[in-house]
Amino acid sequence: MPKGFFNVPVAKNEPVKSYAPGSPERASLKAKLAELRSKEVELPMIIGGKEVTTDRRIRIAPPHEIKHTLGHYYQGDESHVQMAIDSALDAREQWAAMGWQHRASIFLKAADLLAGPYRDKINAATMLGQSKNAFQAEIDAACEMADFFRFGVKCMTDIYKMQPESAPGIWNYNEFRPLEGFVFALTPFNFTSIAGNLPAAPAMMGNVAVWKPSKTAVYSAAVIMELFKEAGLPDGVINLVYVSGPTAAKVVFEHPEFAGIHFTGSTGVFQGIWKTIGENIYKYKSYPRIVGETGGKDFIFADNTVDRQALAIAMVRGAFEYQGQKCSAASRCYVPKSIWADVKKRVGKALSSVKMGPPEDFTNFVNAVIDEASFDKLAGFIDRAKEDADAEVIFGGNHDKSVGYFIEPTVIQAKKPDYATMVEELFGPVLTVYVYEDNKLDETLTILDNTSIYALTGAVMSQDRYNIEKITKRLENSAGNFYINDKPTGAVVGQQPFGGARGSGTDDKAGSVFNFLRWTSIRTIKENFVPPHDYMYPNFLPDNE
Repeated sequence: MPKGFFNVPVAKNEPVKSYAPGSPERASLKAKLAELRSKEVELPMIIGGKEVTTDRRIRIAPPHEIKHTLGHYYQGDESHVQMAIDSALDAREQWAAMGWQHRASIFLKAADLLAGPYRDKINAATMLGQSKNAFQAEIDAACEMADFFRFGVKCMTDIYKMQPESAPGIWNYNEFRPLEGFVFALTPFNFTSIAGNLPAAPAMMGNVAVWKPSKTAVYSAAVIMELFKEAGLPDGVINLVYVSGPTAAKVVFEHPEFAGIHFTGSTGVFQGIWKTIGENIYKYKSYPRIVGETGGKDFIFADNTVDRQALAIAMVRGAFEYQGQKCSAASRCYVPKSIWADVKKRVGKALSSVKMGPPEDFTNFVNAVIDEASFDKLAGFIDRAKEDADAEVIFGGNHDKSVGYFIEPTVIQAKKPDYATMVEELFGPVLTVYVYEDNKLDETLTILDNTSIYALTGAVMSQDRYNIEKITKRLENSAGNFYINDKPTGAVVGQQPFGGARGSGTDDKAGSVFNFLRWTSIRTIKENFVPPHDYMYPNFLPDNE
């Protein structure tokens, strides 16, 4: 038990603001958006608490308005990665020795700053830099990140309470030490909250980190570092570098003090990292912790008893919120033939009212995809489906990158269950539907389970409790987060710990004690108050005759 142990503030989910017309938060956020749009920022790396610039400035533009310049960031090289590692290791001893209450206080303060004075800034940076609408930015950048910090402190203290039993005359206790070395946080563009949590979770447990954000999310990353600084995080505990993935990997995975990686990104990249770590395992002081959440080919499975309107809305929201750029987004859907015509009509009606455009217009439900590479990949799959005999584009299908990277919400009906868009992760606003014969439900479940390498999220929608139970059991290995009569997105910190298995990652459940346990090395101490003075066992004594 740590010294001075006491209860911490109760962790509660940050309330989500509506941004409805006429609300004060709507006016405030619009003002912040106008402010950030009106000036060009210069974003240096933050290493050891110092701003570090280079001679290589990279332009930042909103994905939805590619001709507008938000500012520039300074790209680093291998020397800056080494500098960040050195700064982290220099900070490690003092940070690890800091009382846990003071570490907790920093992140609790960060949560309150997010909920208050930083709310507009982090939301606006996410909206402009990553093309998220106001509601999607709010539930991610402000609310979920605050939840990660508050529930992270709860996880930390819950872990510290995990103590062994002690027999008479003996005292046993666990010390939860930080890992010996530094943690590398490699974060994605699609959730600002994940970008903040991946370096913060190890730091809460006393670790130091080198953080490389996605190149398409540097604006919000800079705001997060500003937040950490104001919350009181000491210099060098988290070091922010803007470098390419291969550049970071070359230095990080060769370093003997590399102690772990906290990752969210593609399966291919994660598998490459795992392989590199394995090849270098003899170089490290300890066995590195490998924690990663990767891709998904997330599903909705409906039977013929489903609430058809609920299914249609789950399809639209699950597939097209944030342009389908969520690891959990619905990208394949299985619907029985007997209800498909009605469900199709309902989906079409919902999509007919969906507006697409820049997030500064709060009435736009769909915004731009993240960059040109993503746009080109998605457009290619859509155009192929328009020509293939095995598929039909039934809604959407248009795309345009003249102003921004806009892909219209697209629904494809696949005529065979292994059509390309039923199998491959697309990470965009494309939903593929396979219509199955009502009497082939069990066969279709087998097809679903075997179609994808991923097992992140999935949903069953039905009003038949026997079917719900059967499908839930049948698909137990198909999704780490499983939803009943809901879309397969929207996990809330503290309510649905998030993560999947198979090709979707290590299933360490972000925002839970299961994740936080990975960032500590446990030392168990036994103190014997009355040690023996003789080696003799009782059975060595002679019989009393």
